[in-house]
Amino acid sequence: MKILTLILSVIAIALVIFNATKLNFNALFEGESQAALITIITALCAFILLQILRISKKIEKLSKKNRA
Repeated sequence: MKILTLILSVIAIALVIFNATKLNFNALFEGESQAALITIITALCAFILLQILRISKKIEKLSKKNRA
């Protein structure tokens, strides 16, 4: 699970970087820039959710360790 979340996090960050190059700051909400902006927001949300999952797995592992 740890490797999967790491791989997906790297992919999400790569998507953010790739789509940041597609932004046209003169017309941010038009055409290809709009799609890139939506994809950046989506990738950042996915990255945050993956980090929450990673932290919750650490907490679960620690709570099981403390019970035993």
